[in-house]
Amino acid sequence: MAAELKIGDEVTWNSQFGLITGKSVKKHTADFEFMGRQRRASADDPQYEVQSFKTGKLAAHKPSALKKSGGSA
Repeated sequence: MAAELKIGDEVTWNSQFGLITGKSVKKHTADFEFMGRQRRASADDPQYEVQSFKTGKLAAHKPSALKKSGGSA
């Protein structure tokens, strides 16, 4: 991912179910708990919470796992 994501940007990511499309909903720049698990993040290595358009479910990913799609949601 070359450009920094903004909240509300439309993104795609790979999952065990194939390519998922959704939007970024939160940027984490400090360690956080997500779905009962501790996740590592920092200002230099953030993670994003993304929400699937199809299911509404949330996921957390590093920027390298996300690809900005056609525009903002």
